[in-house]
Amino acid sequence: MPDGTGPGFALLYILIVLVLLGAIVAAAVVTRRRAAAPTAKPKAARPKVRKPPPRAKPKAPPSKKPKPSPPGAKTVDARVDAAPPVDAAPPVEAPAPVATAPERVEQAPPLELPEIEAPPGLRPLRERLARARGSFGEALVRLFRKGSLTDADWEDLEAVLLQADVGVVATRRIVGDLQAKAKDADPEGLLAMLRSELLAILGDQDRALRTRDGLSVWLITGVNGTGKTTTIGKLALREHSGGRRVVLAAADTFRAAADTQLELWAARSGAEVVKHAPGADPAAVAYDGVQAAKARGADLLIVDTAGRLHTKRNLMDELSKIRRVVERESGPPSEVLLVLDATTGQNGIAQARAFTEAVDVTGIVLTKLDGTAKGGIVIAVQQELGIPVKLVGVGESAEDLEPFDPAAFVDALVG
Repeated sequence: MPDGTGPGFALLYILIVLVLLGAIVAAAVVTRRRAAAPTAKPKAARPKVRKPPPRAKPKAPPSKKPKPSPPGAKTVDARVDAAPPVDAAPPVEAPAPVATAPERVEQAPPLELPEIEAPPGLRPLRERLARARGSFGEALVRLFRKGSLTDADWEDLEAVLLQADVGVVATRRIVGDLQAKAKDADPEGLLAMLRSELLAILGDQDRALRTRDGLSVWLITGVNGTGKTTTIGKLALREHSGGRRVVLAAADTFRAAADTQLELWAARSGAEVVKHAPGADPAAVAYDGVQAAKARGADLLIVDTAGRLHTKRNLMDELSKIRRVVERESGPPSEVLLVLDATTGQNGIAQARAFTEAVDVTGIVLTKLDGTAKGGIVIAVQQELGIPVKLVGVGESAEDLEPFDPAAFVDALVG
């Protein structure tokens, strides 16, 4: 019997030990993995979007087959007899419309429209010069109602005339002539004599705007703010309405938007505009205006010039240059009109003198006459300068630029 000490048993012992060691190692590995498994964060599974199941089509109920009858039984017809057809209901006749008497509609009373006031251009000059009449004419009427005037009354008359911007020269002439004639005159006679004196100063000069065959050129001058460009627009509208072809030369290249204002008036009046870039030479604009008017067969060219102070000699020299260019290209201008603001008073006399020296003014356009209480500036200009007032502005509309009528003006003040 072997004692267990042989070489075969030694190998068996070694094999058993190795098996045990392998089992121990495997158990340790398994234990370690189980211990480490809870620490690992499981990845969040993306939720699966379940598609809604397709709608099942409704199935027709299965047809029941009849059970076979037992032998010897009578066959019963399981079919249901069809119901007899139902007779259609007879059509219902609509009741005949009941004749009713037509309702009587009461007519609304006629609408009374308010009376439309005549536009300012149709109002008499007396109404539009109400402010000047209130401060000038009515003061004279109150003074002359006294009949025989004292020295103090004559001084009051002189003060009224001066306050109305009649001017020193014209005032002395009027007061002196009235004192010589009004010794025994009644109030009505004094007013009639005053009217005669005013008409004598205004004179009977030709106040029509001059034109000639072919192209006529009107040069418009004046300081800023007198209504110069607006006057040009009103003149263009009036002349175009009379059937004349009008071209406007925007030679006021210094005032901002002056050409734009002129274009607006041109669109309204049907005139054409010639202009250059802002800051261009005004004489060059006047030259191009003459050439364009000739090429287009125009009847009238109106040249707008830059507003300038009459005390600026260099600007007045530039105005003289414009006139020379026009005269060289088309002959002397038919009219050189000076636009004066009636509210400036005696300063307008100084302006008229300076512009006359520069461009030989042929006529005065007196604007804003309806907005001043001093209508005597018309008399002062005529007395001191001898330049006729040809047009007066008595409102904002285009029709409010009127030819000056001395008799209507005097009657509106003192008539």
